[in-house]
Amino acid sequence: MKITLIAGSNRANATSTYLLKYIESLLKTQQIPVTFVDLSELQLPLFSPDNWDFHPNVKQVLEAIADGDGLVLATPEYHGSVSGALKNALDYITGSQVAGKAVLSVSSAGGPLGVSSLSHLQTIVCNLHGINCSQWISIGYGSNTFGPDGAPIDEGVRDRVRDAVGSFVDITRKVTATAAMAAN
Repeated sequence: MKITLIAGSNRANATSTYLLKYIESLLKTQQIPVTFVDLSELQLPLFSPDNWDFHPNVKQVLEAIADGDGLVLATPEYHGSVSGALKNALDYITGSQVAGKAVLSVSSAGGPLGVSSLSHLQTIVCNLHGINCSQWISIGYGSNTFGPDGAPIDEGVRDRVRDAVGSFVDITRKVTATAAMAAN
């Protein structure tokens, strides 16, 4: 099993990216291979349905998605929705690249929680025929600080993240096993 993580902020030191790096550390402690795509470092040209000759950065993102058995998508919440950088990246994806894959949605908001961005993200995942994890992760003002080890300082946040990641790993394993049985 391999997981692709996409950090959907184009801001350096974004809280949503810190949260995703913590999730990466949790997956690695379980010996799960991870591909980390940071859209602040791997910027993509604006999607246009008129141009299917993709930029190398776009090809890299699409390959990472294709290689992953599951996806974790992280976004800051901007004006009640996902970041433009993440939405732009998702616009390049076709349903066949995400269909049947487990997806965990993650957000960080300047207010209490990023529920609107998570709802929008899960709607996009449904339209790409992905399988939304039954849990999602949102942190907001007051719970968005991280210690020197990269873990959230708030114990409740750490527990929620561990629980959601555990649920995501379980569903990804089940979906991957089912797909492998169907292929044989």
